[in-house]
Amino acid sequence: MQPVVPLVVPQLRTITVGGALAGVGIEASAFRHGLVHETVASFDVLTGNGRLLHCTPEGEHRALFFGFPNSYGTLGYALRVQVRTQPARAFVALEHRRYRSATDCLEAIARSCEAPDSDYLDGVAFAPDDLVLTRGHFTDAAPWTSDYGGEQVYHRSLRERERDFLTTHDYLWRWDTDWFWCSRHFGAQHPLVRRLLGRERLNSATWQRWMRWNSRWGLTRAWQRLWGRHPESVIQDVDIPLPRAAEFLDFLKREVGIWPVWLCPIRAAPATPRWTLYALQPGVPHLNFGFWDVILDRQAQPPGWHNRRIEAEVTRLGGRKSLYSECWYTEAEFWALHDRPAYRALKAAYDPGSALGDLYAKCTARGGRG
Repeated sequence: MQPVVPLVVPQLRTITVGGALAGVGIEASAFRHGLVHETVASFDVLTGNGRLLHCTPEGEHRALFFGFPNSYGTLGYALRVQVRTQPARAFVALEHRRYRSATDCLEAIARSCEAPDSDYLDGVAFAPDDLVLTRGHFTDAAPWTSDYGGEQVYHRSLRERERDFLTTHDYLWRWDTDWFWCSRHFGAQHPLVRRLLGRERLNSATWQRWMRWNSRWGLTRAWQRLWGRHPESVIQDVDIPLPRAAEFLDFLKREVGIWPVWLCPIRAAPATPRWTLYALQPGVPHLNFGFWDVILDRQAQPPGWHNRRIEAEVTRLGGRKSLYSECWYTEAEFWALHDRPAYRALKAAYDPGSALGDLYAKCTARGGRG
């Protein structure tokens, strides 16, 4: 039997398909197939008024089908999701191409989106003048395979090798071992620490548990303030129209200074269907920028200072940001980006008592999220 994989597999083991549908999911096949919710054929949802409904693009609950992505559980909970798949092979062959010019790298991304000749495409900006674009394609045979689930670190290999081979299973979870590169904050990219932890603990579930524990007890915040530094967490995934991606990369260089940055192109969304709460500019390919770190200031800034500036720049460039991260929009700013009349109609139809809460209140610091 021919093995298959979902068209877009969420990049971490801790992200379920249902979670990616209620939020926004992306991976290196998005330049061909779009975001996770664009690969969904149907889903069953338990709504706020207690109904179990089957949603399809053409069915009775079509409005809920297109309104559910990015609703973050405020319209219901997906209990079963049917996604489209593609044939897979045993291995993925990788080609890493390094660029010293952001312009050259972005032009290569644009060419690949227009004439896709690979199965997977993503990149990393390690610095403004040090970028790597990775193309992957399925293959039945490999002269060797690398293993990044133990002592070796995947993101380091991007600058150390021009070619690589992974089993398809290992490729799909290549970012999970080190939570992209965020395991470095726990010292877990040191060979000795990796050996002590063992393969079973090198995964995104471990890092998320440790991050939540640290956030709850505030140890890092207290340590930084002891040294006179004021930390602000910047955890962002933003989708920028590809023609304006250079402007956003320049903004990151000039105003943010977080590196590395994950780059993941997204195919041009068609004019229809329209995803109610995450409508990207139709007919325009986008580039996802993923950057996750803490900015340390010598002087105290107002709450959300850096995140607010990022949000303003994303809006200026006609982009969108994922709502799983810290959000500081005012209510007017938030609903200018998300279709409030359509959302209210969906709430009235599927959660009239607001048992599942309001999207703005759930996803923004201003709306009540801590």
